[in-house]
Amino acid sequence: MQTSFGTGQANRESTDLAFTDPLTGLGNHRRFFDKVDRLISDRADDPAPFTVGILDLDGFKPINDLFGHKAGDDILIQVAMRLRASMDGHSTVCRIGADEFAFLYPMVFSEDAAAEKSRMLIEILSAPYDVGDRTARLSASVGCSLFYSGDETTEILIHKAETALYHAKRSGRGRVVVYTREMEEAAKRVTRIEQALRRAVSAGEVEPHFQPIVDLNTRRTIGFETLARWTDRDLGAVPPTVFIPIAEERGIIGPLSQLVLRKATEAARSWPKDLFLSFNLSPSQLVDQNTGLHILAILDRTGFDPRRLEIEITETGLMNDPASAEKIVEDLRRVGIRVSLDDFGTGQSSLGRLREFHFDKLKIDRAFVSSILDDRPSEHIIRAILAMCEGLGMDVVAEGIEEEAQADRLVQFGCAGGQGYLFGKPVDADATLGYLRDSFRGALRAKAI
Repeated sequence: MQTSFGTGQANRESTDLAFTDPLTGLGNHRRFFDKVDRLISDRADDPAPFTVGILDLDGFKPINDLFGHKAGDDILIQVAMRLRASMDGHSTVCRIGADEFAFLYPMVFSEDAAAEKSRMLIEILSAPYDVGDRTARLSASVGCSLFYSGDETTEILIHKAETALYHAKRSGRGRVVVYTREMEEAAKRVTRIEQALRRAVSAGEVEPHFQPIVDLNTRRTIGFETLARWTDRDLGAVPPTVFIPIAEERGIIGPLSQLVLRKATEAARSWPKDLFLSFNLSPSQLVDQNTGLHILAILDRTGFDPRRLEIEITETGLMNDPASAEKIVEDLRRVGIRVSLDDFGTGQSSLGRLREFHFDKLKIDRAFVSSILDDRPSEHIIRAILAMCEGLGMDVVAEGIEEEAQADRLVQFGCAGGQGYLFGKPVDADATLGYLRDSFRGALRAKAI
């Protein structure tokens, strides 16, 4: 027969387990919420400030993939030990997600002090980690919020810290951001745009625009790049630099991309058959093994020849999951779709990727083209890229050409393809047809002469 003492002890042990992260021994998210709830309650009559923070490890997934899950767990245990050792007698740290930790500083009263404490945690975590006979390095990003008013709940404080963490992650690795009211306004605007974009995608209101790609020697149009454009009835024209990252982050990019590709291929069916259509894939689409199936289904539905389609991917997108990207690239090339490497020279891949992925085309980033006339390093980089592509048997297109002198210099260097405002801005499907009719008439007049 179990005594009441034994029952009480068992209940306490059960409660401790429910509030403990089994891997690191730290408290879990329930423990953290409970601690913050209690502190808010204690300060209800005299709401003295305190700090809540969320710390997220930067680049933990690649390390996990590289070293294996056991090594990843070992690193998390070492992270937990360092964070626990850095806490004073008043403070608490808990593990609230896979590679996310939360801390509570009851005696940190100001934004400056919160930022300083957070930077100290990042510094502590930056020292090497033992992984068997090897070492690994990590950085971390931190978002903090301060309790000022008795009206604030634990959920509100953590939401603010998460908003600050989001801003920290977007601004680079190893950053600390303390929540401000301006961030809340920015977060609300992002949410408004997200909701409107979801409606627009469902209603088919995002449109493809097309920018010409030309043969630099003859100035003949050889294809068009597809660019998404969106005008909302309430928000007005939303730039792609705003809505594309939101679509990527909030999981809308797949449906958005499929909508734009369907509309683009429907429009391009009526173009001359020697013109190709170029279309961008986002980084998240390169880790989704259904991407190739979606593209092929759209081409089948619209009757667009796969051999007239070029898919553009970026170096950065390539690096998220190289194995997945390689399989998608090979699936597309197998049916005749050509694959281009976009924004070359500004991403994070190695030159070895060019050999491994068998690209058909490389696009020189506008950053080099814009300075080709007055910057010797840019000139040498472009010459080197062209020589490399000739050796690899790859076509080349230079992006961002805005001046005749830039085009002339690129021709002089041996660059065959070009794109930029000099040849045409992105326009909708109807205007593109008009552009093609004008080009056709111009070509007929030139022959007559």
